[in-house]
Amino acid sequence: MRWSALTIASVLSLAYVMNFSGQTITIGSWIAGVGVAFAFLSPILGWIGTAVTGSDTSANALFATLQQTTANKVGLDPTLLVAANTTGGVVGKMISPQNLAIACSAVGLLGAESQLFRKVIWWSLGMLAVLCVLIGLQSTPVLSWMLPTFN
Repeated sequence: MRWSALTIASVLSLAYVMNFSGQTITIGSWIAGVGVAFAFLSPILGWIGTAVTGSDTSANALFATLQQTTANKVGLDPTLLVAANTTGGVVGKMISPQNLAIACSAVGLLGAESQLFRKVIWWSLGMLAVLCVLIGLQSTPVLSWMLPTFN
């Protein structure tokens, strides 16, 4: 498990550097510049955050406030975009380097992380695309009925 622990420590270090240097905010701000189309793209932030940090909780800590602020600025439902961040993160979990390393270590396939990544990346991207379409449609009258209303 020492290689798994080293991978986890390395990726968490990268996440801290990205967070403290403002890289995650820069990425999010760039994506948010598309206006209301941001609803379609918002799950990608959670996907990227979880893929980099290995944790949906960490991705939410990095991007949830950004999602909420952007939603308010462009006139979208903040609950939808924060939920999109979380669900995008769940889809990104399967390509996280820590998870790949742990999975390969657990079954005795040390060094096969890249092979596993090549097999799961297409599933992750496919599910992310479906999720982007679903969130995009939920931000419009087509599927807005699916969202809870608070009075």
